[in-house]
Amino acid sequence: MNDGLLSIENLSKGFSSSGRRVAALDNVSLTIAAGETLGLVGASGSGKSTLSRILLRLVAADAGSIRFEGEDWLALNGAPLRRRRARMQMVFQDPLAAFNPLASVGAVLDDPLRIHGVAKDRRPGEIVELLERVGLTADHAGRPVRALSGGQRQRVAIARAIATRPSLLVLDEAVSALDVTVRGRILELLVDLQKEQGIACLFISHDLAVVRAVSHRIAVMDGGRIVEVGPAAAVVAAPQSEAARALVAAVPRLVTDPC
Repeated sequence: MNDGLLSIENLSKGFSSSGRRVAALDNVSLTIAAGETLGLVGASGSGKSTLSRILLRLVAADAGSIRFEGEDWLALNGAPLRRRRARMQMVFQDPLAAFNPLASVGAVLDDPLRIHGVAKDRRPGEIVELLERVGLTADHAGRPVRALSGGQRQRVAIARAIATRPSLLVLDEAVSALDVTVRGRILELLVDLQKEQGIACLFISHDLAVVRAVSHRIAVMDGGRIVEVGPAAAVVAAPQSEAARALVAAVPRLVTDPC
């Protein structure tokens, strides 16, 4: 893994609630290397989704800096930002909400290719390649999104995200709505794609067991702050923060002793 893909320094964001200012992010600093998966875990309301939305430039930060692929990410606007968005893509928890449910799978995948300048005669072939890369077939291109299963829709969401050849995927609770079997297959797909293409991932979840399965390092959030960062195995085996210990304690364990 190479250093320096993403660097977040002292990022802060507050929101007004009931007449008072609430800190959603409080001087958050993180790095992600090229080809690395950083798991970001924390309880609901800890600031994880706010961080992801600032990264995607869906929400403005109050303070702090983000450097992505050597550029000042927060300084980009207009056409330069639109071009650079191809390099950082997001996979949401609910892909159906992120798609036009009446659209076909082919139309969903055609959009990013068209927007980012892929020639019209090349797009059908690239759509088939994307579908095959995520374990679907060319026949899926003609199906409406609403007719797919949850796992198939999430595969299409991943195919759309990698269509622009990003260097970073931001996955916000991307498998939490799936059943255990489908979740495992999607996690395997993400690991395989990372090995094949060297994509870095920011994998956001409240589920420490899922994050442990795919992450090189884990960062723990609590109350808008990063309270612990370390190798995934070390954070799970010997959590140092109260928030991490609570997450570890919440991971289900199989009961092997007889009743």
